Parts: sequence; C-alpha cells; structure tokens
Amino acid sequence: MSTRVAVVGATGRLGSQVCTVVRSIPTMELIATLDSRSDLHDMLGADVVVDVTLPSVSSSVVEFALYNGLKVLVGTSGWSSERLRGLKGTVEKTQGASVFVVPNFSLGAAVQGMLARKAAEFFESIEIVETHHAGKVDSPSGTAVRMAEEIATVRQSLGGVIAPHGEQSARGEHVQGVPIHSLRMQGVLAKQDVIFGGVGETLTVSHATLSPDAYAAGIAVALRYLLGHEGLTVGLEHALGWSPGE
Repeated sequence: MSTRVAVVGATGRLGSQVCTVVRSIPTMELIATLDSRSDLHDMLGADVVVDVTLPSVSSSVVEFALYNGLKVLVGTSGWSSERLRGLKGTVEKTQGASVFVVPNFSLGAAVQGMLARKAAEFFESIEIVETHHAGKVDSPSGTAVRMAEEIATVRQSLGGVIAPHGEQSARGEHVQGVPIHSLRMQGVLAKQDVIFGGVGETLTVSHATLSPDAYAAGIAVALRYLLGHEGLTVGLEHALGWSPGE
C-alpha cells in the first residue's frame, strides 16, 4: 500500500518541489495539495503531512495534523529552540506522534552543520553570514538560527562564544550569543558561511545552494525517515545516520 501524502504550502518554491519529489517515489501517493485558500481538513485522508508554509502558519498546521493522528514533516523556517520545546511537549502527550523538523533539506547544509559543530569545540570566536534570495520573507534564516543554537550548546561548557560589541546593530542579530548577519538580495539562492576565528587564523565552513534541485535528495530521505520514527526529531543529519554528540 502506498503512503498517502498531503503537502501544505504546495504552491510555494519549496512546496512545488516537495510535490515533485513525492510523485517520483513509487511507494508514495500525493493525495492533497493545500495553499493559503485551502481548509486544513483537506489534508485528512493522508498518512503524512508536509508543512512548507510560513512561520506564522506552521504551528497551526502541525497542531491540526497531530490532533488528527498524522505524521508531520516540517520544512518551514522559524522553529526556534523555544518553539521546539513547546512542540516537544505536545508530541510527548500525543500517542504515536511523529514530527520531523528539517530547517534545510540540502544534504550539503546538513554536512556543514556537522562540521561546524565539531569546529566549535576548538574556536571561541564564531559568527554566521547567511545570504538568501530577495523573496525570502524571514531573517535570520531557520538554518542559521538552528546553527547558532547548536554552536551555543557546544560552547556552553567551553566558555561560550566571544562576540564583542553586541549592542551595536551592525553586529547582527545575536542568537544565544552567536552573531548572525543576513543578506537578502537578487542573484543568489542560498549561501551560508560559518566563520571561526582563532589566534592567527580563521576557518570558514561554507555552503552554497546553486539550484533548488539540491533539496530533492534531502526531501526524499526525510520522508522515508519520518515513516520509521516516533517522537520529535530536528535536523536532517538524523536521517543521514548522524546526530549531535557523536
């Protein structure tokens, strides 16, 4: 029997690609595509819901799906650690619930995160520069926020992150002590640099997305992972067989 999938936010950039990926997987069937005019009840009948909406909408989509016993793959930005704590509580109270939050479906971005967390063990001066197309409505990006939070976790027992002059607006938005600088401009899809400074040297872990096609493999991997897991999972790296702390 095929896994029935509903995509919420199906007409957006990422939503359109999710639909294409689902149609390409022989064991999955796309049964519903929802946009901003759709009723959430249109997702009923699916086994899996993919949420690729807006930060202001995502929570209601996830809550509705969980209430109706559906597994949820979240590709929407804006799920900070605080929001995730609330979601974790909801998932734990819902028997058999499964939610997989993926800030970035790019395999390269996932590997960048793995490398950056390791580098954070050795450097205390760390900043993030993320660049996206002019149409991206949120900043900093969910990928950058998640990266900053994970770096802060690594640095917590190592003296924290050195980021002087945080009161100056030009120093970027500080997320748990890590400055994030956001660029929104034409001519680029997505690029993120995590810059580490040490005595007499710098190290940059860089990732660039050159085409939306980069997300296809990650979307497929995430969908398959979701089907075999319960609870709340955050980060594509888990579906790649690696998780923080390893």
